[in-house]
Amino acid sequence: MIVFRDPSEVPADFGPTVVAIGKFDGVHVGHRAVIERMRIDAAAVGAKTVAVTFDRNPLEILRPELCPENVVATERKLELLGELDLDATLVLTFDRALASLPAEAFVRTILVDSLHVVTVLVGRDFRFGSGGAGDPGLLRELGPQHGFTVDVVEDVHPDGARRRVSSTWVRELLAAGDVVEAARALGRPVTVAGEVVHGLKRGRELGFPTANLSETVDALVPADGVYAGWLTDHDTGIRHPAAISVGTNPTFHDVHRRQVEAHVLDASDLDLYGHRVTVEFSDHLRGMVAFDGMDALIAQIAADVAQARERLGLAG
Repeated sequence: MIVFRDPSEVPADFGPTVVAIGKFDGVHVGHRAVIERMRIDAAAVGAKTVAVTFDRNPLEILRPELCPENVVATERKLELLGELDLDATLVLTFDRALASLPAEAFVRTILVDSLHVVTVLVGRDFRFGSGGAGDPGLLRELGPQHGFTVDVVEDVHPDGARRRVSSTWVRELLAAGDVVEAARALGRPVTVAGEVVHGLKRGRELGFPTANLSETVDALVPADGVYAGWLTDHDTGIRHPAAISVGTNPTFHDVHRRQVEAHVLDASDLDLYGHRVTVEFSDHLRGMVAFDGMDALIAQIAADVAQARERLGLAG
């Protein structure tokens, strides 16, 4: 997949294209439905597939006090889009200039002049252009004069779910620690990736060494608590079963930021410092609590490890 960081980077002969526009935060099953429809539309007319997205949530500029955390960082979003066999993604820098661009100018300069669009796909609630004046109705009005059609993709509801899939819902599920339902909404496991850094080495002292992720990770971290899951070492490609802790460890008072720590099962001699790893959250085991003394903490960690082993199908 080609990544364009500005419309000026798109070659003059690139196209015709079928374009899907959106924030694509999390690249959840609703986004994937839009992209699947785009691929079908493009195949029917022999066009290229292009996702148009933004380098940040527009609310960061328009209403920063209302801007939520991103489900995934921009580079992770591009990785996920790249897995969907698109021809290209255009990442627009959302700044004051783009925010003030009239909807008609957005269509003309970006979709028509740069991408030579023949079909535009959006969700029903998509808005664009200055003041959010652009919507699917406006796109349909502008289509005939610019030679493109509009395909509005309906909301997606996972089997048995009353609520439509959205990035907002994914955030709520992660905030509740419900990584199983979040994975259903995302269409993939809940993961965060980062570099393994030196911590306080308290886990090793307790007999359960952990790989501590750096403060900067590529996705929204689930709620504080203990999880069963997996750790994949990018250096070796090996996927290890793990018991994962998220939080500040309230039994102690010297951890001042939330940490993601993964205890790899049956591999206490691993040296992962400096490695980039992905931590995958498969199941929530319990919330984060303070313990009255080290013995109680060690006993609970041992129980957590046993439960993680069971949830991962490794018992016995």
